[in-house]
Amino acid sequence: MVCLEFWYYAALLILVGLLENAQFQLDIMSICINYEFWTMMVALGFSEAVSVRVSNELGARRQKEAKFSVAVASLTSAMIGTIFMSIFFIWRTSLPRLFSNDEEVVEGAARLGYLLAVTVLFGNIGPVLSGVAVGAGWQMQVAFVNIGCYYLVGIPFGVLFGFKLKLGALGIWMGMLAGTSLQMAIVLFIIMRTKWEAQAILAEKRISELGGQRATIDRT
Repeated sequence: MVCLEFWYYAALLILVGLLENAQFQLDIMSICINYEFWTMMVALGFSEAVSVRVSNELGARRQKEAKFSVAVASLTSAMIGTIFMSIFFIWRTSLPRLFSNDEEVVEGAARLGYLLAVTVLFGNIGPVLSGVAVGAGWQMQVAFVNIGCYYLVGIPFGVLFGFKLKLGALGIWMGMLAGTSLQMAIVLFIIMRTKWEAQAILAEKRISELGGQRATIDRT
C-alpha cells in the first residue's frame, strides 16, 4: 500500500513535467511534496504502531481494546495534522524560501500552500487508517481502494484540472487531493462499520490455522 502511494506521487510529478513552463511547475510541486513527505513521516510512525497494536489486541480477543486503540491513534494523528495544517497556513509564504530564493517560485508555492495545508491534515490521518487496515488483515481490500482512488480518480482529475482547465500544478494537486480524500473516506467508512468482535474471532481462527501448520511441521 505504501508503494502504491509513493508511485502515485511519482506519476503526478511526471504529469507536472508535461505541463507548460515545466521547470517552474516542477519547482513549486517539489517544494510542496517535500513538506508533505516530512510531515507524513510522523503519520507513518503512528501507522506502524496502530497496526501492531490492533493485530495484537485482535489476536488476544480484546476487541474493545483494539477499537480504543484505533480511536486514540486516529484522534492523535488528527490533532498533529491540525497543528501541521495551521503551520502551513500561517507560514505558507515563508516556508518555500527554505528551498528557493526565486520570488516567482516562492509565490507559486505559496499559492499551492492552501491545498498543501489541507493535504497535510489528510496525509496525517490516512496512513493511520491504513495501518488499522493492515492490523486487521484487510491489506487486499485497501490495496484495491488505493488503486481505484489514486489511479482511477486522482490522476484523471489531475489531468482534467491541470491540462484541460489550464490550472497547472495547482490542478494536478487538486486531483491528488480528490483521490486522497476519497481513499480516506472509504477506509474510514469501512472501519466505522467494522464489527470488532467478529474481527477478533477471525483473528483467532487465523492464529489457530497457523498454529496447526506449525504443529504439523514439528511432528515431521
